[in-house]
Amino acid sequence: MSEAESTDHDTRRRGIQSVEIGLRVLMAVAAQRSAASLTVIAEAAGLSASQAHRYLASLMAAGMVRQEGRSGLYDLDSGAIRLGLAGLARLDVFRAVDEAVPAFVRQTGRTCLVAVLGDAGPTLVRWFAGAPPVITSLAVGSVLPLLHSATGRVFLTFGDRPAMEARLAGLDGPARGEPAMVEALRAQVAQEGCALVDGNLIPGLRALAAPVFDLQGRLALVVNSIASEAIPRGGDADAKQALMATCRGLTETLGGVWPLA
Repeated sequence: MSEAESTDHDTRRRGIQSVEIGLRVLMAVAAQRSAASLTVIAEAAGLSASQAHRYLASLMAAGMVRQEGRSGLYDLDSGAIRLGLAGLARLDVFRAVDEAVPAFVRQTGRTCLVAVLGDAGPTLVRWFAGAPPVITSLAVGSVLPLLHSATGRVFLTFGDRPAMEARLAGLDGPARGEPAMVEALRAQVAQEGCALVDGNLIPGLRALAAPVFDLQGRLALVVNSIASEAIPRGGDADAKQALMATCRGLTETLGGVWPLA
């Protein structure tokens, strides 16, 4: 490479690095729950305050960041908001599911189901077979009970409270449960961040379900990992951790904030 070519390459590389750092600063602003100080943003971006200030000035000139007059704090401006909305308009939640959940299945070998809340209740809309596969009467289109399935318990706990109460009120007898029992289930699932049933719905089948939230913090769907007795229980803890990580990743892909510890 000649000296001229080397100089041109170095110039382009510095330009690319500037873009990368600028985007890092923008992401640091976006990661804050509200307007933030220069110090907070610099720390989040891994820069000195003087470096962060230069990039913030450029982002302000581009309409991506604004500075509040009185406080001097920085927040996202209309350009960044338009960019985010454009990204959301192009987002297909099930495309994200079809990428993330098979990766979980390959990692754990567990069969995985995805459910949304349909007119009849929690309804299976995706099925990803593990190894060994699970033989069960469940299939895409199956509706799961609110109280006696792991998926249903996640909807019951994290779904819209009035809507869940209305669904419970429309059930009969044992399917509705006693109020104290329902609240105890909700408290347990909320504390764990997921729901586990072991033979409750189908003998010999254990299921673990976790929530995925959307941009507005609403429950978007539930991912459910199931295992038969052919799958050793020793791997259940690792599978739980992997499932929670998968659901957190999907939540963040949808623009949401993972609310669970």
